[in-house]
Amino acid sequence: MTRRQDRINDLLREEISALISREVKDPRVQQGMTSVTEVQVSPDLRHATVFVSHLGGDAERDDVLKGLQQAAHFLHTELVRRLALRNVPQLVFRFDPSIERGARLASLIQSTSRERGEAPPPP
Repeated sequence: MTRRQDRINDLLREEISALISREVKDPRVQQGMTSVTEVQVSPDLRHATVFVSHLGGDAERDDVLKGLQQAAHFLHTELVRRLALRNVPQLVFRFDPSIERGARLASLIQSTSRERGEAPPPP
């Protein structure tokens, strides 16, 4: 991955996160905690895969992904307005289970240390 792709990935992640939290009014997206974990642009910078994580149930997660996919055109239009890029990539949203996996592992570690009578590890 080139340095330019890395910079655009970071820029898009920050802007999309801000737009989702402040501008997207779809109630499906606003339920629970939704965060953008990573953005990967294609080498030609025309397409971007946005990985999102959501703490909640499976049904909520599917609703969030559907809401984000429906808001993709709005998000693309706002990115065109905000960013000084020649071509703003088309957005595709995918689920990233890393935060859920981390929360589950943290709870398993805490329950194990409670069973052993040890002090819980620092967060």
